[in-house]
Amino acid sequence: MIGVCRAWRGRLRQDLGAAAVEFALILPLLLLIIFGIIDFGRMLTAQTTTNQAAREAARVVMLGGDQGDAQQRVDWAVGGTGLATAAINSSCPADPDAADDARVTVTYEFTFITPVGVMAGLFGDGDGGSVGLTGKGVMPCRA
Repeated sequence: MIGVCRAWRGRLRQDLGAAAVEFALILPLLLLIIFGIIDFGRMLTAQTTTNQAAREAARVVMLGGDQGDAQQRVDWAVGGTGLATAAINSSCPADPDAADDARVTVTYEFTFITPVGVMAGLFGDGDGGSVGLTGKGVMPCRA
């Protein structure tokens, strides 16, 4: 009976060592997935905010605003971070036609907070710590 217990105890120690090695092999992949989910969620939110800011800026331009007014509205829409810039592609003329639109492009510099961005930079363009997001807003001119 004592020999059986010793045999089981030795087997248990071997299994614990194998479990530690397996965990050490799987942990980097698990962390990569978790960090990827975090940064992807943040990037999706930033892209949605950039699109909304572009629509807001296009509305300001449609109502007669200039570059400064559009930039102020973009800063308000993104929460005053100062990382987004507005560029007016076309504004409404004094006597608009039905086909005239106010068009604004907003660019936002998204910065990763996890190591996933650095690893993604190894395979793509850029420094890996940030990526540029673009949003476009179009509003029809009032006739």
